[in-house]
Amino acid sequence: MSHKKLKGNPILLIVILLLVLVFLYSGLRFLESTVFRPQDGTGSEDSKTILRDGVEYFPRQDITVLMMAGIDEDGPVKESNSYNNPGEADMVSLIIFDHTDEEIDIISLNRDTMLTMPVLGLNGREAGTYYGQLALAHTYGKGLEDSCINLRKTVSTFLYGLKIDYYVSMNMDAIGILNDAVGGVTVNVTDDFSTIDPDITMGTVTLRGKQAMTFVRTRQGVGDGMNITRMERQKEYMRGFLTALDAAREAQPDLVIDAYQQVAPYMVTDCTATTISTILERYGDYSLGDVVSPQGENVRGKEFMEFHVDEEALDKLILEYLYAPKK
Repeated sequence: MSHKKLKGNPILLIVILLLVLVFLYSGLRFLESTVFRPQDGTGSEDSKTILRDGVEYFPRQDITVLMMAGIDEDGPVKESNSYNNPGEADMVSLIIFDHTDEEIDIISLNRDTMLTMPVLGLNGREAGTYYGQLALAHTYGKGLEDSCINLRKTVSTFLYGLKIDYYVSMNMDAIGILNDAVGGVTVNVTDDFSTIDPDITMGTVTLRGKQAMTFVRTRQGVGDGMNITRMERQKEYMRGFLTALDAAREAQPDLVIDAYQQVAPYMVTDCTATTISTILERYGDYSLGDVVSPQGENVRGKEFMEFHVDEEALDKLILEYLYAPKK
């Protein structure tokens, strides 16, 4: 595994920023619009020992896994009137805290990944399964904890019953809020946004307000329209965000608390303040390991893009990061 300074990873740092925002402000008071609940212990399947090439592998006991989800929904989080909501999970990443090697690995999942997920029916009970894009797993439920738990269970099953300890989800509008809180984010634009927002020109641009969400969220009518390309733009944005954050924190001592006050209504998490405090203490000296994604093939389906994972490559990825050989 590669080792880099924690500061060099834009994806992780935006995750850490959110955790810091939650931790610092929750020490003062909780916002009623933020869903903060203790972990309920549900949503992850039991991992099992598996055999590969005569070697037994068992689930690693020295990792803590946090699922981050970016929800394609505008406005603050709100409860749907039924157990089906329009909020698709556009970004799903697993933050793996490795307590043996003292490093952090990240598995970023393609939202178009085709897999089987639970369907929630009357009273929120499971009423069968559906084969479709990973992003749809969050649409089953009322859009709050139950949807996050359904997404967590879907990801867990996909990754051989991985135990996912915690989750944090965030509606997309929070991106624009955080963007402006740091004074705007400068990025290098390599895709043509002229038909979407003519102010987002090719080359170096400082994004303001809703432009940030447009840059990280839009794929139809931009470039090749592929989610993989959009994921690269998201990485570029996070790099720019980190640079802006460093500068803004020096000029605004209360930036973190002020930003959390604004973004809290757009978040759902099962992390308690104590949990986040513990995580922050533990990863403070960790190095960055790898940022990886399952390999596969993009296919244009009848209604939408589909990402079909390479099962052999996925198996190797799971064994490398989530399982350990029995000694």
